[in-house]
Amino acid sequence: MASNRHLGRVIVLQTLYEYEIRTLANDPEVDLDVIIAKNIEPYDKALGDTEFVYNLVRNVAKNFETLDKALQPMAPEWPIASIAAIDRNVLRMGLYELSECRDTIPPKVAINEAVELAKSFGSENSSKFVNGVLGTAYKKLGITEKNNYGTKQKTAGAKKSGKPAEGANGKKSAKGSGSTADGKS
Repeated sequence: MASNRHLGRVIVLQTLYEYEIRTLANDPEVDLDVIIAKNIEPYDKALGDTEFVYNLVRNVAKNFETLDKALQPMAPEWPIASIAAIDRNVLRMGLYELSECRDTIPPKVAINEAVELAKSFGSENSSKFVNGVLGTAYKKLGITEKNNYGTKQKTAGAKKSGKPAEGANGKKSAKGSGSTADGKS
């Protein structure tokens, strides 16, 4: 059966949101594995790759503190605690996939999926905020992607000459414009 990773990420977001809210409310019954199983069950056949969901949820949840510390300098005017819970969890997921899943998930996919989740479940400006923060993460992490010839090339940031840099998709992005690898602002 083919994997539906977008649906998987929706389930991951739903699970992380519920887990975080219940944990903050000091719910003595909160159990991450129970929440994951409950959220996967209605979509089990359509989902296919449940291992992806379990791994992403568990790894993001166990690294909340580390991810939050890494995200804070990328959104310095927004204390992590003041960011909406949906946006905060989308950012955690996106940063985890960018930093820890590079071998299996292309950076552009991680950013685009996070932006799509923010569009679907966040507020009106969530997708722009998520794109900006993860675009900053992309640049700060110095992420490389494989080009069409199988060699790695750096795809983030402007050239030292001050001329616009070419993103991973071949589109030009002005230095300091906040554009990410997908060329969107």
